[in-house]
Amino acid sequence: MQLKLKFNPIILQNQRKMTNNIRFEALKLAWGHKPVEIETTNKKANVIFAQNVFTREKMKEYIASNILEQLFDIMDNEKSLSRDIANSVAIGMKKWATELGATHYTHWFQPLTGGTAEKHDAFFDFDENGKPIEKFSGSVLYQQEPDASSFPSGGIRNTFEARGYSAWDPSSPAFVIGDRLCIPTIFVAYTGEALDYKTPLLRSISAVNKAAVAVANYFDRNVKSVTTYLGWEQEYFLVDEALFSARPDLLMTGRTLMGHYSSKNQQLDDHYFGIIPERVLAFMTELETEAQKLGIPVKTRHNEVAPNQFELAPIYEEANLGSDHNQLIMSLMEQVARHHHFRVLLHEKPYGGVNGSGKHCNWSLGTNTGVNLVAPGKNPYQNLQFVTFLVNVLKAVHRHNAVLKASIASATNAHRLGANEAPPAIISVFLGTQLTEALAQIEKADVEKGIIINAKKEMKLGVGNIPEILLDNTDRNRTSPFAFTGNRFEFRAVGSSANCAAAVLALNAAVAEQLMMFKQEVDELMEQGEAKERALFAIIKKYIGECKDIRFDGNGYSDEWKAEAEKRGLDCETSVPKIIDSYLSERAVKMFGITGVLSPAELESRCEVKWENYSLKLQIESRVLGDLVINHVLPAAKRYQKTLLEKVAHVKQVFDNEEAKSMNEQDCLLIRRIESHASAIIAGVDKMTGLRVTANHIENQRERAIAFHDTVVPVMEEIRKHVDELEMWVDDQLWTLPKYRELLFIR
Repeated sequence: MQLKLKFNPIILQNQRKMTNNIRFEALKLAWGHKPVEIETTNKKANVIFAQNVFTREKMKEYIASNILEQLFDIMDNEKSLSRDIANSVAIGMKKWATELGATHYTHWFQPLTGGTAEKHDAFFDFDENGKPIEKFSGSVLYQQEPDASSFPSGGIRNTFEARGYSAWDPSSPAFVIGDRLCIPTIFVAYTGEALDYKTPLLRSISAVNKAAVAVANYFDRNVKSVTTYLGWEQEYFLVDEALFSARPDLLMTGRTLMGHYSSKNQQLDDHYFGIIPERVLAFMTELETEAQKLGIPVKTRHNEVAPNQFELAPIYEEANLGSDHNQLIMSLMEQVARHHHFRVLLHEKPYGGVNGSGKHCNWSLGTNTGVNLVAPGKNPYQNLQFVTFLVNVLKAVHRHNAVLKASIASATNAHRLGANEAPPAIISVFLGTQLTEALAQIEKADVEKGIIINAKKEMKLGVGNIPEILLDNTDRNRTSPFAFTGNRFEFRAVGSSANCAAAVLALNAAVAEQLMMFKQEVDELMEQGEAKERALFAIIKKYIGECKDIRFDGNGYSDEWKAEAEKRGLDCETSVPKIIDSYLSERAVKMFGITGVLSPAELESRCEVKWENYSLKLQIESRVLGDLVINHVLPAAKRYQKTLLEKVAHVKQVFDNEEAKSMNEQDCLLIRRIESHASAIIAGVDKMTGLRVTANHIENQRERAIAFHDTVVPVMEEIRKHVDELEMWVDDQLWTLPKYRELLFIR
């Protein structure tokens, strides 16, 4: 006789109800999103480029010629802006902006939050008779007092008013977005200390300019200025807005705090440089158009390695402008993405197990005579200049590798460094085989034989053919955080969400100090009667040996390199709170002080801000993790466990003991497995909460950050392991959070 199993209809009804959860609603919406049509008529780059920017050409139309000449002198020669000139400029700037539809203005600045800030004020005002007028004076450009007391300052603003002061940076042009005129500004305290990233960046640009000019004059007296150039590569992820909204961890922290790896992710490399998905291409097209209107010279777009990961890169620019443009593009990306039902993920590691996102900062120095100081030349004299600057950069990076690491260290970048093609948390320099050999020849060469000067006072560099290293510019070492790529250095360790200025100002300051020290040593030899060329060669030869430890062309992921790096005396610290200590080292304080980039008080304030930011991010993440576990993960697990238990009970009612035991064996194992993971999760959340509370009660910011790193983070990672296991075993219909396969592949 055939047995008929009796299933409870109420259970089946509840099961069907359970499938109608937020995840499936989000999936339905995501699959329904189609590419947005983008109007491309009359939007060629040569027509729209910088149309919303108050460029020099625009200034000629709206500012009197006598004022314009003085303004250009201020912009080109780092002079102060006077009130009289500011008033004249304001009149023209307002006229131009209102013609574009602007009704408000804002000081656009970069506080120590890492993002940008703005407060909108209308041009509207009253005259002395109470009549409404449009007003915009030079005092707005000269100095403003935004109510910005809530921005982190690391204790610099400790008065009861605690205001910050902003003033226009003439080297970065004003621009119009929507109905507002945006004025790029510095942001400083009443006592003059920098409260932003722009102010020390400008100081560092000035410092490296002066130091580099002094050294470049050894080779060409026509060099009057040296410009720092920056070319950033912005990596990012896109995720459908419906799926984003269904993941509270993405919404609140920018990354997934849990999620089992997708069976397919980036193993096949089929996304990298592949055909850009149609919907994504529509987003990119609109983004490029809006960027070009703002004078951002976007050039390159492509799929990155991980699914739903992409990259945007511009043409190289002057570093201050390039840094501003990167901050602007990050804001613009978020705005445009919403129009296409996307959210942009700028977090360095939004998903576990796949590539994180970086922001490679390509750095170089160029003279007013058109020479790239970190590119090989065409003759021995030019190559001696190239080697001079190359070796001084190596020496600077070696001397301050700990500070450079601190400049890119953050709670978010810590997840990326050392994983999935990201560079390790040890600063080293990759040169390539040919350039390494060229430096080896110089190090071995006798000064007399290395520099040969004939009767006609022509110089020969007796160490091989240095222009040949151009053949090496395709060498790549993805594990190198600081690589020479033929005519520039690529600082690969910078995180995708970071402000470029943080890394660039540290690099500039280090190089500026090093060039100052180099000039001093060369001048001392020349004062002793040594010929200039031989003095240069002698110091270069010495430096090559002294900074050899910073050079590494091998696998930065290997345990062997970590051990070797420690032997070489490189900074191998991995704890972000302790990495930040490097800013306050005697060597760093001296370097930032000599170059005038950051004062001791400003350095201390930045450390305080970084430590506080680290703790707050971990505090938020741990709270969100606890919420997700309690309100999503455990209920889904318990529902499935209940279903299994009811099934086991029904089988026992229908079949005899032996048969029922055999039939229920796998279900019972699964019930026990779910219970084991659930119990571990509950215990983990209780432990994490207690550790978080303990850490929050620590008053010292550094010690609090260390406590979060050492105690809270490990427990969070342990909780995730159990959650990710549960995701594999719980019925897919009951799981309420969008899974990796959906987040990464729906586009």
